[in-house]
Amino acid sequence: MEQGNSSVSSCSQSENGFISSFSLFPEKAVQELLQSPIQGSDDHLIEFSEALRTVAKALRKVAEGKASAQAEAAEWKRKFELERTRNLQLEDKGKSCLEHQADLDDVKLNNLAKQPTLYNEEANGQSEECCSRNGICSHEVLRDGKPDSDTKMVRKASFKLQWYCKGEKSDQHKHDIVSFERGNITTAERSSKQISLKWESCPQTVLILTKPNSVSVQILCAEMIRWLRQHKKLQIYVEPRVKVDLLSESSYFNFIDTWSDDKEILKLHTKVDLVITLGGDGTVLWAASMFKGPVPPIVPFSLGSLGFMTPFYSENYKECLESVLKGPISITLRHRLLCHVVRDAAKNEFETEEPILVLNEVTIDRGISSYLTNLECYCDNSFVTCVQGDGLILSTTSGSTAYSLAAGGSMVHPQVPGILFTPICPHSLSFRPLILPEHVTLRVQVPFNSRSPAWASFDGKDRKQLAPGDALVCSMAPWPVPTACLVDSTNDFLRSIHEGLHWNLRKTQSSDGPRESFP
Repeated sequence: MEQGNSSVSSCSQSENGFISSFSLFPEKAVQELLQSPIQGSDDHLIEFSEALRTVAKALRKVAEGKASAQAEAAEWKRKFELERTRNLQLEDKGKSCLEHQADLDDVKLNNLAKQPTLYNEEANGQSEECCSRNGICSHEVLRDGKPDSDTKMVRKASFKLQWYCKGEKSDQHKHDIVSFERGNITTAERSSKQISLKWESCPQTVLILTKPNSVSVQILCAEMIRWLRQHKKLQIYVEPRVKVDLLSESSYFNFIDTWSDDKEILKLHTKVDLVITLGGDGTVLWAASMFKGPVPPIVPFSLGSLGFMTPFYSENYKECLESVLKGPISITLRHRLLCHVVRDAAKNEFETEEPILVLNEVTIDRGISSYLTNLECYCDNSFVTCVQGDGLILSTTSGSTAYSLAAGGSMVHPQVPGILFTPICPHSLSFRPLILPEHVTLRVQVPFNSRSPAWASFDGKDRKQLAPGDALVCSMAPWPVPTACLVDSTNDFLRSIHEGLHWNLRKTQSSDGPRESFP
Protein backbone atom coordinates (compact mmCIF):
# COMPACT_ATOMS: atom_id res chain seq x y z
CA MET A 1 0.00 0.00 0.00
CA GLU A 2 2.81 2.38 0.81
CA GLN A 3 4.41 1.63 -2.54
CA GLY A 4 1.11 2.31 -4.32
CA ASN A 5 0.65 5.60 -2.48
CA SER A 6 4.15 6.67 -3.41
CA SER A 7 3.41 5.87 -7.08
CA VAL A 8 0.27 7.99 -7.06
CA SER A 9 2.19 10.79 -5.36
CA SER A 10 4.91 10.66 -8.00
CA CYS A 11 2.31 10.75 -10.77
CA SER A 12 0.71 13.82 -9.20
CA GLN A 13 4.06 15.55 -8.99
CA SER A 14 4.77 14.72 -12.64
CA GLU A 15 1.36 16.09 -13.65
CA ASN A 16 2.02 19.34 -11.81
CA GLY A 17 5.41 19.61 -13.49
CA PHE A 18 3.98 19.28 -17.01
CA ILE A 19 0.73 21.23 -16.61
CA SER A 20 2.23 24.43 -18.04
CA SER A 21 3.53 22.70 -21.18
CA PHE A 22 0.08 21.24 -21.93
CA SER A 23 -1.39 24.67 -22.61
CA LEU A 24 1.33 25.48 -25.15
CA PHE A 25 2.34 22.18 -26.78
CA PRO A 26 -0.14 19.47 -25.72
CA GLU A 27 1.04 16.70 -28.04
CA LYS A 28 4.73 17.28 -27.24
CA ALA A 29 3.98 17.32 -23.52
CA VAL A 30 2.14 14.02 -23.80
CA GLN A 31 5.09 12.39 -25.55
CA GLU A 32 7.58 13.68 -22.96
CA LEU A 33 5.41 12.60 -20.05
CA LEU A 34 4.80 9.15 -21.47
CA GLN A 35 8.53 8.65 -22.01
CA SER A 36 9.46 9.86 -18.49
CA PRO A 37 10.33 7.15 -15.87
CA ILE A 38 7.15 7.19 -13.75
CA GLN A 39 6.95 4.47 -11.08
CA GLY A 40 3.68 2.72 -10.38
CA SER A 41 1.37 -0.06 -11.47
CA ASP A 42 0.57 -0.63 -15.14
CA ASP A 43 -3.12 0.16 -14.64
CA HIS A 44 -2.32 3.57 -13.18
CA LEU A 45 0.07 4.37 -16.01
CA ILE A 46 -2.46 3.39 -18.72
CA GLU A 47 -5.23 5.46 -17.16
CA PHE A 48 -2.95 8.44 -16.76
CA SER A 49 -1.69 8.28 -20.38
CA GLU A 50 -5.25 8.06 -21.73
CA ALA A 51 -6.22 11.09 -19.66
CA LEU A 52 -3.26 13.02 -21.06
CA ARG A 53 -4.21 12.17 -24.65
CA THR A 54 -7.80 13.28 -24.05
CA VAL A 55 -6.61 16.60 -22.66
CA ALA A 56 -4.23 17.07 -25.64
CA LYS A 57 -7.03 16.46 -28.16
CA ALA A 58 -9.30 18.93 -26.40
CA LEU A 59 -6.61 21.61 -26.37
CA ARG A 60 -5.82 21.01 -30.06
CA LYS A 61 -9.50 21.45 -30.98
CA VAL A 62 -9.61 24.69 -29.03
CA ALA A 63 -6.55 25.99 -30.92
CA GLU A 64 -8.03 25.03 -34.30
CA GLY A 65 -11.34 26.69 -33.44
CA LYS A 66 -9.55 29.86 -32.41
CA ALA A 67 -7.63 30.00 -35.72
CA SER A 68 -10.80 29.38 -37.72
CA ALA A 69 -12.65 32.12 -35.83
CA GLN A 70 -9.82 34.58 -36.47
CA ALA A 71 -9.85 33.79 -40.21
CA GLU A 72 -13.62 34.20 -40.38
CA ALA A 73 -13.46 37.51 -38.51
CA ALA A 74 -10.79 38.80 -40.88
CA GLU A 75 -12.89 37.83 -43.89
CA TRP A 76 -16.03 39.54 -42.59
CA LYS A 77 -13.98 42.65 -41.82
CA ARG A 78 -12.70 42.66 -45.41
CA LYS A 79 -16.25 42.31 -46.77
CA PHE A 80 -17.42 45.19 -44.59
CA GLU A 81 -14.61 47.42 -45.84
CA LEU A 82 -15.39 46.53 -49.48
CA GLU A 83 -19.08 47.31 -49.03
CA ARG A 84 -18.36 50.62 -47.32
CA THR A 85 -15.90 51.63 -50.05
CA ARG A 86 -18.42 50.67 -52.73
CA ASN A 87 -21.19 52.77 -51.16
CA LEU A 88 -18.88 55.78 -50.84
CA GLN A 89 -17.82 55.51 -54.47
CA LEU A 90 -21.42 55.26 -55.63
CA GLU A 91 -22.27 58.41 -53.69
CA ASP A 92 -19.25 60.27 -55.11
CA LYS A 93 -20.10 59.07 -58.60
CA GLY A 94 -23.66 60.40 -58.33
CA LYS A 95 -22.44 63.78 -57.09
CA SER A 96 -19.82 64.08 -59.82
CA CYS A 97 -22.39 63.25 -62.52
CA LEU A 98 -24.64 66.07 -61.33
CA GLU A 99 -21.79 68.58 -60.99
CA HIS A 100 -20.20 67.96 -64.38
CA GLN A 101 -23.29 67.41 -66.54
CA ALA A 102 -23.16 70.95 -67.88
CA ASP A 103 -19.44 70.67 -68.64
CA LEU A 104 -19.98 67.43 -70.57
CA ASP A 105 -22.68 69.04 -72.70
CA ASP A 106 -20.28 71.88 -73.57
CA VAL A 107 -17.57 69.42 -74.55
CA LYS A 108 -19.97 67.56 -76.85
CA LEU A 109 -20.95 70.79 -78.59
CA ASN A 110 -17.33 71.87 -79.02
CA ASN A 111 -16.23 68.53 -80.46
CA LEU A 112 -19.18 68.14 -82.79
CA ALA A 113 -17.31 69.71 -85.69
CA LYS A 114 -14.38 67.29 -85.25
CA GLN A 115 -16.49 64.13 -85.27
CA PRO A 116 -18.08 62.38 -88.31
CA THR A 117 -21.14 64.22 -89.57
CA LEU A 118 -24.39 62.76 -88.23
CA TYR A 119 -27.58 63.11 -90.21
CA ASN A 120 -30.64 62.47 -88.08
CA GLU A 121 -33.58 61.45 -90.19
CA GLU A 122 -36.02 61.91 -87.33
CA ALA A 123 -35.73 65.34 -85.76
CA ASN A 124 -37.83 64.37 -82.76
CA GLY A 125 -36.35 60.87 -82.51
CA GLN A 126 -33.68 59.24 -80.43
CA SER A 127 -31.46 60.89 -77.82
CA GLU A 128 -27.66 61.00 -77.71
CA GLU A 129 -27.65 58.93 -74.54
CA CYS A 130 -28.98 55.99 -76.54
CA CYS A 131 -26.03 56.28 -78.92
CA SER A 132 -23.40 56.34 -76.19
CA ARG A 133 -25.00 53.47 -74.35
CA ASN A 134 -25.67 51.07 -77.25
CA GLY A 135 -22.99 51.92 -79.80
CA ILE A 136 -24.07 53.28 -83.18
CA CYS A 137 -27.83 53.60 -83.14
CA SER A 138 -30.43 53.14 -85.83
CA HIS A 139 -31.35 56.74 -86.49
CA GLU A 140 -27.85 57.74 -87.57
CA VAL A 141 -26.30 57.70 -91.02
CA LEU A 142 -22.51 57.85 -90.78
CA ARG A 143 -20.32 59.60 -93.28
CA ASP A 144 -16.62 60.39 -93.34
CA GLY A 145 -15.64 63.73 -91.86
CA LYS A 146 -14.66 65.04 -95.29
CA PRO A 147 -17.56 66.68 -97.16
CA ASP A 148 -16.66 65.04 -100.46
CA SER A 149 -19.58 64.11 -102.66
CA ASP A 150 -18.01 60.73 -103.49
CA THR A 151 -18.06 59.63 -99.86
CA LYS A 152 -19.99 56.36 -99.49
CA MET A 153 -22.64 56.29 -96.80
CA VAL A 154 -23.01 53.30 -94.50
CA ARG A 155 -26.52 52.29 -93.49
CA LYS A 156 -27.90 49.28 -91.66
CA ALA A 157 -31.31 47.78 -92.19
CA SER A 158 -33.97 48.96 -89.75
CA PHE A 159 -36.51 46.71 -88.09
CA LYS A 160 -39.13 46.77 -85.38
CA LEU A 161 -39.84 44.27 -82.62
CA GLN A 162 -43.41 43.71 -81.47
CA TRP A 163 -45.24 41.57 -78.95
CA TYR A 164 -47.94 39.44 -80.42
CA CYS A 165 -50.36 36.87 -79.06
CA LYS A 166 -51.01 34.01 -81.44
CA GLY A 167 -54.64 33.56 -82.43
CA GLU A 168 -55.81 37.06 -81.49
CA LYS A 169 -56.89 39.36 -84.29
CA SER A 170 -56.87 42.59 -82.31
CA ASP A 171 -53.78 44.69 -81.67
CA GLN A 172 -54.61 45.15 -78.00
CA HIS A 173 -51.63 43.08 -76.80
CA LYS A 174 -49.11 44.37 -79.36
CA HIS A 175 -46.50 46.81 -78.05
CA ASP A 176 -43.37 48.20 -79.70
CA ILE A 177 -40.39 47.49 -77.47
CA VAL A 178 -37.42 48.36 -79.72
CA SER A 179 -37.25 50.32 -82.95
CA PHE A 180 -33.67 50.81 -84.11
CA GLU A 181 -32.74 51.43 -87.71
CA ARG A 182 -29.22 50.25 -86.89
CA GLY A 183 -30.45 46.97 -85.48
CA ASN A 184 -28.87 47.25 -82.02
CA ILE A 185 -31.06 45.42 -79.53
CA THR A 186 -30.89 46.41 -75.85
CA THR A 187 -33.53 45.37 -73.35
CA ALA A 188 -34.09 46.17 -69.71
CA GLU A 189 -36.38 43.20 -69.09
CA ARG A 190 -37.72 40.07 -70.68
CA SER A 191 -41.23 38.88 -71.35
CA SER A 192 -42.82 35.48 -71.82
CA LYS A 193 -44.83 36.80 -74.79
CA GLN A 194 -43.77 35.88 -78.31
CA ILE A 195 -41.72 38.50 -80.14
CA SER A 196 -42.00 39.26 -83.84
CA LEU A 197 -39.35 40.99 -85.98
CA LYS A 198 -40.48 43.09 -88.93
CA TRP A 199 -38.00 44.66 -91.33
CA GLU A 200 -38.57 48.34 -92.09
CA SER A 201 -35.80 48.36 -94.69
CA CYS A 202 -34.26 45.48 -96.59
CA PRO A 203 -31.14 43.81 -95.11
CA GLN A 204 -27.97 44.63 -97.02
CA THR A 205 -25.16 42.75 -95.24
CA VAL A 206 -25.01 39.16 -93.99
CA LEU A 207 -22.36 37.46 -91.84
CA ILE A 208 -21.99 33.69 -92.36
CA LEU A 209 -20.25 31.64 -89.64
CA THR A 210 -19.47 27.96 -90.21
CA LYS A 211 -18.44 24.91 -88.22
CA PRO A 212 -14.74 24.22 -88.92
CA ASN A 213 -13.27 21.01 -90.37
CA SER A 214 -16.44 19.95 -92.17
CA VAL A 215 -16.45 19.37 -95.94
CA SER A 216 -20.25 19.29 -96.18
CA VAL A 217 -20.53 22.63 -94.35
CA GLN A 218 -17.90 24.18 -96.63
CA ILE A 219 -19.79 23.05 -99.75
CA LEU A 220 -23.09 24.41 -98.39
CA CYS A 221 -21.44 27.71 -97.45
CA ALA A 222 -20.13 28.24 -101.00
CA GLU A 223 -23.52 27.39 -102.48
CA MET A 224 -25.36 29.72 -100.08
CA ILE A 225 -22.99 32.61 -100.78
CA ARG A 226 -23.55 32.27 -104.54
CA TRP A 227 -27.33 32.27 -104.08
CA LEU A 228 -27.36 35.28 -101.72
CA ARG A 229 -25.10 37.25 -104.06
CA GLN A 230 -26.82 36.44 -107.32
CA HIS A 231 -30.47 36.48 -106.23
CA LYS A 232 -30.49 38.86 -103.23
CA LYS A 233 -27.55 41.15 -104.10
CA LEU A 234 -26.30 41.03 -100.51
CA GLN A 235 -22.87 41.90 -99.19
CA ILE A 236 -21.28 38.85 -97.51
CA TYR A 237 -18.90 38.70 -94.52
CA VAL A 238 -17.12 35.48 -93.53
CA GLU A 239 -14.28 34.53 -91.20
CA PRO A 240 -10.72 34.95 -92.54
CA ARG A 241 -10.09 31.18 -92.70
CA VAL A 242 -13.32 30.66 -94.66
CA LYS A 243 -12.38 33.32 -97.21
CA VAL A 244 -9.00 31.67 -97.73
CA ASP A 245 -10.68 28.31 -98.35
CA LEU A 246 -13.19 29.79 -100.77
CA LEU A 247 -10.58 31.71 -102.76
CA SER A 248 -8.50 28.55 -103.07
CA GLU A 249 -11.45 26.99 -104.91
CA SER A 250 -12.44 29.89 -107.16
CA SER A 251 -11.61 33.55 -107.72
CA TYR A 252 -15.35 34.22 -107.97
CA PHE A 253 -15.44 34.85 -104.23
CA ASN A 254 -13.25 37.97 -104.38
CA PHE A 255 -16.25 40.12 -103.42
CA ILE A 256 -16.43 38.54 -99.94
CA ASP A 257 -15.44 40.75 -97.01
CA THR A 258 -13.74 39.73 -93.77
CA TRP A 259 -11.75 41.28 -90.92
CA SER A 260 -8.07 41.41 -90.01
CA ASP A 261 -7.99 42.05 -86.25
CA ASP A 262 -10.09 42.10 -83.08
CA LYS A 263 -10.82 45.81 -83.39
CA GLU A 264 -12.78 45.21 -86.58
CA ILE A 265 -14.72 42.41 -84.88
CA LEU A 266 -15.89 44.88 -82.22
CA LYS A 267 -17.44 47.01 -85.01
CA LEU A 268 -19.24 44.18 -86.80
CA HIS A 269 -22.57 45.01 -85.18
CA THR A 270 -22.48 48.38 -86.96
CA LYS A 271 -22.17 46.71 -90.38
CA VAL A 272 -24.02 43.39 -90.23
CA ASP A 273 -27.81 43.16 -90.57
CA LEU A 274 -28.13 39.39 -90.23
CA VAL A 275 -25.99 36.47 -89.02
CA ILE A 276 -26.28 32.96 -90.52
CA THR A 277 -24.70 30.02 -88.68
CA LEU A 278 -23.98 26.67 -90.32
CA GLY A 279 -23.31 24.11 -87.59
CA GLY A 280 -24.71 23.11 -84.22
CA ASP A 281 -25.31 24.89 -80.92
CA GLY A 282 -21.55 25.39 -80.55
CA THR A 283 -21.53 27.54 -83.69
CA VAL A 284 -24.33 29.67 -82.22
CA LEU A 285 -22.27 30.08 -79.03
CA TRP A 286 -19.28 31.13 -81.12
CA ALA A 287 -21.39 33.66 -83.02
CA ALA A 288 -22.70 35.15 -79.77
CA SER A 289 -19.19 35.40 -78.29
CA MET A 290 -18.04 37.55 -81.22
CA PHE A 291 -20.40 40.35 -80.22
CA LYS A 292 -19.48 41.99 -76.90
CA GLY A 293 -22.49 44.31 -77.12
CA PRO A 294 -25.59 44.33 -79.35
CA VAL A 295 -26.10 41.22 -81.49
CA PRO A 296 -27.79 41.17 -84.92
CA PRO A 297 -30.57 38.61 -85.49
CA ILE A 298 -29.17 35.08 -85.98
CA VAL A 299 -30.57 32.46 -88.36
CA PRO A 300 -29.15 29.10 -87.13
CA PHE A 301 -29.09 26.11 -89.50
CA SER A 302 -28.80 22.65 -87.97
CA LEU A 303 -25.64 20.88 -89.10
CA GLY A 304 -24.53 19.46 -85.75
CA SER A 305 -25.51 16.62 -83.42
CA LEU A 306 -27.96 18.21 -80.92
CA GLY A 307 -29.75 21.33 -82.10
CA PHE A 308 -31.57 23.01 -79.22
CA MET A 309 -30.92 26.44 -80.76
CA THR A 310 -30.78 25.48 -84.47
CA PRO A 311 -34.36 24.97 -85.75
CA PHE A 312 -33.69 25.50 -89.49
CA TYR A 313 -32.81 22.65 -91.85
CA SER A 314 -30.09 23.18 -94.45
CA GLU A 315 -31.99 21.25 -97.15
CA ASN A 316 -34.54 24.08 -97.35
CA TYR A 317 -32.18 27.01 -96.86
CA LYS A 318 -33.51 28.96 -99.85
CA GLU A 319 -37.11 28.93 -98.62
CA CYS A 320 -36.00 29.70 -95.06
CA LEU A 321 -33.86 32.68 -96.04
CA GLU A 322 -36.59 33.97 -98.36
CA SER A 323 -39.00 34.00 -95.42
CA VAL A 324 -36.48 35.58 -93.05
CA LEU A 325 -35.42 38.33 -95.45
CA LYS A 326 -39.03 39.13 -96.28
CA GLY A 327 -40.33 39.05 -92.69
CA PRO A 328 -41.98 39.25 -90.27
CA ILE A 329 -40.45 36.36 -88.33
CA SER A 330 -40.72 35.09 -84.77
CA ILE A 331 -37.58 35.42 -82.69
CA THR A 332 -36.39 34.26 -79.29
CA LEU A 333 -34.44 36.74 -77.18
CA ARG A 334 -31.85 34.58 -75.45
CA HIS A 335 -30.31 36.53 -72.60
CA ARG A 336 -26.68 36.22 -71.59
CA LEU A 337 -24.84 36.40 -68.27
CA LEU A 338 -22.32 39.18 -67.68
CA CYS A 339 -19.47 37.82 -65.52
CA HIS A 340 -16.71 39.69 -63.66
CA VAL A 341 -13.79 38.16 -61.77
CA VAL A 342 -12.84 40.17 -58.65
CA ARG A 343 -9.44 39.27 -57.25
CA ASP A 344 -8.60 39.32 -53.55
CA ALA A 345 -6.05 42.09 -54.15
CA ALA A 346 -8.73 44.41 -55.58
CA LYS A 347 -9.36 47.52 -53.54
CA ASN A 348 -13.08 47.52 -54.36
CA GLU A 349 -15.76 45.79 -56.43
CA PHE A 350 -15.04 48.00 -59.45
CA GLU A 351 -11.48 46.69 -59.89
CA THR A 352 -12.41 43.67 -62.00
CA GLU A 353 -10.94 41.84 -64.94
CA GLU A 354 -12.38 42.16 -68.44
CA PRO A 355 -16.08 41.17 -68.40
CA ILE A 356 -17.10 37.92 -70.08
CA LEU A 357 -20.47 37.24 -71.71
CA VAL A 358 -21.89 33.70 -71.69
CA LEU A 359 -24.95 32.36 -73.48
CA ASN A 360 -25.19 28.94 -71.80
CA GLU A 361 -23.52 28.85 -68.39
CA VAL A 362 -20.57 29.70 -66.18
CA THR A 363 -19.18 26.76 -64.20
CA ILE A 364 -17.13 26.94 -60.98
CA ASP A 365 -15.58 23.56 -60.16
CA ARG A 366 -12.63 21.97 -58.30
CA GLY A 367 -10.54 21.38 -61.43
CA ILE A 368 -7.81 18.78 -60.95
CA SER A 369 -7.93 19.01 -57.15
CA SER A 370 -9.14 16.01 -55.15
CA TYR A 371 -10.65 18.21 -52.43
CA LEU A 372 -14.28 19.31 -52.24
CA THR A 373 -15.03 22.71 -53.70
CA ASN A 374 -15.86 25.25 -50.99
CA LEU A 375 -17.85 28.20 -52.35
CA GLU A 376 -19.78 30.94 -50.53
CA CYS A 377 -22.76 32.19 -52.55
CA TYR A 378 -24.57 35.52 -52.17
CA CYS A 379 -27.62 36.92 -53.98
CA ASP A 380 -27.89 40.72 -53.87
CA ASN A 381 -25.68 40.74 -50.73
CA SER A 382 -27.90 38.12 -49.05
CA PHE A 383 -26.21 34.87 -48.10
CA VAL A 384 -27.56 31.92 -50.12
CA THR A 385 -25.52 28.88 -49.12
CA CYS A 386 -22.07 27.35 -48.93
CA VAL A 387 -21.47 24.89 -51.77
CA GLN A 388 -19.48 21.79 -50.82
CA GLY A 389 -19.19 19.35 -53.68
CA ASP A 390 -17.74 19.20 -57.18
CA GLY A 391 -18.86 22.71 -58.09
CA LEU A 392 -21.67 25.04 -59.12
CA ILE A 393 -23.38 25.98 -62.41
CA LEU A 394 -24.92 29.41 -63.04
CA SER A 395 -26.96 29.00 -66.20
CA THR A 396 -29.27 30.98 -68.43
CA THR A 397 -32.60 29.47 -69.40
CA SER A 398 -31.17 28.85 -72.88
CA GLY A 399 -28.43 26.78 -71.21
CA SER A 400 -30.91 24.77 -69.14
CA THR A 401 -30.66 21.89 -71.65
CA ALA A 402 -26.85 21.83 -71.47
CA TYR A 403 -24.53 21.16 -68.47
CA SER A 404 -27.19 22.21 -65.96
CA LEU A 405 -29.52 19.47 -67.24
CA ALA A 406 -26.77 16.84 -66.86
CA ALA A 407 -26.23 18.00 -63.24
CA GLY A 408 -29.90 17.55 -62.33
CA GLY A 409 -31.30 20.97 -63.21
CA SER A 410 -34.69 21.52 -64.77
CA MET A 411 -35.37 22.23 -68.44
CA VAL A 412 -36.69 25.79 -68.73
CA HIS A 413 -38.34 27.55 -71.67
CA PRO A 414 -35.84 30.09 -73.06
CA GLN A 415 -38.37 32.94 -72.79
CA VAL A 416 -38.77 32.40 -69.03
CA PRO A 417 -36.75 35.10 -67.25
CA GLY A 418 -34.35 33.68 -64.68
CA ILE A 419 -30.92 32.38 -63.67
CA LEU A 420 -30.46 28.69 -62.86
CA PHE A 421 -28.49 27.86 -59.69
CA THR A 422 -27.45 24.19 -60.05
CA PRO A 423 -24.93 22.38 -57.79
CA ILE A 424 -22.60 19.72 -59.22
CA CYS A 425 -22.58 16.53 -57.11
CA PRO A 426 -23.22 18.31 -53.78
CA HIS A 427 -22.26 16.46 -50.59
CA SER A 428 -25.77 17.00 -49.22
CA LEU A 429 -28.99 15.18 -50.00
CA SER A 430 -31.08 18.33 -49.40
CA PHE A 431 -29.19 20.61 -51.83
CA ARG A 432 -31.66 21.02 -54.71
CA PRO A 433 -31.31 23.35 -57.74
CA LEU A 434 -32.84 26.84 -57.71
CA ILE A 435 -34.21 29.22 -60.33
CA LEU A 436 -33.59 32.86 -59.37
CA PRO A 437 -35.12 36.00 -60.93
CA GLU A 438 -33.20 37.66 -63.73
CA HIS A 439 -32.68 41.00 -61.98
CA VAL A 440 -30.48 39.65 -59.16
CA THR A 441 -26.68 39.82 -58.93
CA LEU A 442 -24.95 36.64 -57.82
CA ARG A 443 -21.56 36.54 -56.11
CA VAL A 444 -19.62 33.29 -55.69
CA GLN A 445 -16.52 33.60 -53.49
CA VAL A 446 -13.78 31.16 -52.54
CA PRO A 447 -13.35 31.54 -48.75
CA PHE A 448 -9.94 32.05 -47.19
CA ASN A 449 -10.10 28.74 -45.35
CA SER A 450 -10.67 26.76 -48.56
CA ARG A 451 -8.31 23.81 -48.97
CA SER A 452 -7.80 24.41 -52.70
CA PRO A 453 -8.54 27.00 -55.39
CA ALA A 454 -11.54 26.77 -57.72
CA TRP A 455 -11.71 27.05 -61.50
CA ALA A 456 -14.28 28.98 -63.55
CA SER A 457 -15.09 28.25 -67.19
CA PHE A 458 -17.37 30.33 -69.42
CA ASP A 459 -19.42 28.43 -72.00
CA GLY A 460 -16.82 25.67 -71.72
CA LYS A 461 -13.77 27.86 -72.43
CA ASP A 462 -11.70 30.80 -71.11
CA ARG A 463 -10.85 28.88 -67.93
CA LYS A 464 -9.74 31.05 -64.98
CA GLN A 465 -8.39 30.10 -61.55
CA LEU A 466 -10.09 31.50 -58.45
CA ALA A 467 -7.74 31.57 -55.45
CA PRO A 468 -8.97 31.91 -51.85
CA GLY A 469 -10.42 35.42 -51.52
CA ASP A 470 -11.29 35.73 -55.24
CA ALA A 471 -14.91 36.07 -56.32
CA LEU A 472 -17.04 35.75 -59.44
CA VAL A 473 -19.90 38.25 -59.89
CA CYS A 474 -22.68 37.40 -62.38
CA SER A 475 -25.74 39.32 -63.53
CA MET A 476 -27.99 39.39 -66.59
CA ALA A 477 -26.41 41.22 -69.53
CA PRO A 478 -28.43 43.96 -71.28
CA TRP A 479 -27.64 42.59 -74.77
CA PRO A 480 -29.66 39.47 -75.68
CA VAL A 481 -28.97 37.10 -78.56
CA PRO A 482 -31.97 37.19 -80.95
CA THR A 483 -32.38 33.87 -82.77
CA ALA A 484 -34.94 33.32 -85.51
CA CYS A 485 -37.67 30.71 -84.95
CA LEU A 486 -38.91 28.19 -87.46
CA VAL A 487 -42.47 28.42 -86.05
CA ASP A 488 -42.33 30.20 -82.67
CA SER A 489 -40.22 29.93 -79.51
CA THR A 490 -42.52 27.45 -77.74
CA ASN A 491 -42.94 25.15 -80.72
CA ASP A 492 -39.20 25.16 -81.43
CA PHE A 493 -38.34 24.46 -77.78
CA LEU A 494 -40.72 21.52 -77.44
CA ARG A 495 -39.63 20.07 -80.77
CA SER A 496 -35.96 20.31 -79.75
CA ILE A 497 -36.41 18.36 -76.50
CA HIS A 498 -38.56 15.77 -78.26
CA GLU A 499 -36.12 15.22 -81.13
CA GLY A 500 -32.85 15.91 -79.32
CA LEU A 501 -33.47 14.23 -75.95
CA HIS A 502 -36.40 11.92 -76.80
CA TRP A 503 -38.13 13.47 -73.82
CA ASN A 504 -40.72 11.17 -72.17
CA LEU A 505 -40.52 8.68 -75.02
CA ARG A 506 -42.01 5.28 -74.18
CA LYS A 507 -44.35 2.73 -75.65
CA THR A 508 -48.03 3.45 -75.16
CA GLN A 509 -49.78 1.19 -72.67
CA SER A 510 -51.76 -1.59 -74.31
CA SER A 511 -55.53 -1.14 -74.33
CA ASP A 512 -56.42 -4.84 -74.19
CA GLY A 513 -55.77 -5.33 -70.48
CA PRO A 514 -57.98 -5.29 -67.39
CA ARG A 515 -60.31 -2.31 -67.20
CA GLU A 516 -61.91 -0.50 -64.31
CA SER A 517 -65.60 -1.20 -64.06
CA PHE A 518 -67.95 1.74 -63.93
CA PRO A 519 -71.25 1.66 -62.00
